Order: sequence, then structure tokens, then C-alpha cells
Amino acid sequence: MQELPVLFAQQGAQSDASGMVFLVVYLAFIVLIIAGMWAMFEKAGKPGWASIIPIYNVIVLLEIAGKPVWWILFYFIPCANIIVAILVSIEVAKNFDKGVGFALGLALLPFIFYPILGFSDARYRAPSL
Repeated sequence: MQELPVLFAQQGAQSDASGMVFLVVYLAFIVLIIAGMWAMFEKAGKPGWASIIPIYNVIVLLEIAGKPVWWILFYFIPCANIIVAILVSIEVAKNFDKGVGFALGLALLPFIFYPILGFSDARYRAPSL
């Protein structure tokens, strides 16, 4: 009967370790996204620090995409936010002379595609209004 608490203590230590690994991996993904967005914002002539300010980074992203700022309201509507994120990603990719496949990558795998966009030789073309 005394072995039971030892078993639970071992499981607790294992879950603490796996939780710490998950946290480190998660933070690495976040750092990759921020670094890529920072570089992309600077390529577009926007301040790089805007990538770390919640909500403001979406406003700047809408400006880079050439969409009206009021589109930020769509990000607060469930299901519509997914569609708008894909549409904005398509416009951002177009403004950096990338295709729709790259845009879907921006929307679905941002930790890979934002650093590619930010640190590659892609050039920003301001959208024609």
C-alpha cells in the first residue's frame, strides 16, 4: 500500500518534465513567429516592435495587406476570423510576390513561413489602392 504514493510521485515528475519540454517548444515557436514578423514588418516599412503588441500587430498586418483597418472586427467573429486570416495572408503573400501556396503556409504554419518571408530576399510592393 505504501508503494502507491511513490508511483504517483514518479508520474508527477514525468508530467512536470514533459510539461517543461512542451513549454520550451511552444516558446521557441512563438519566438520564431515574432522574429519573422518583426523582419517582415521592417521590410514593409513598418516598425518591427509592432509585431509584439497584441491587436496592434494585426492592424499593422492589415495595413501591409492593403485591407481596411475595420477588418480587425472580423478577427473577433468565430469562423469568420479563419477566413479573414487566410484572405489577409493571401494579400500579404501577393505584396511580397509570393503565391497562394505560400499564403496558406503563412496562415497554417506561421512559425515556418513568417521567418522565411522576413529573412529571405523577398521585397515588399505596397498594394495599389
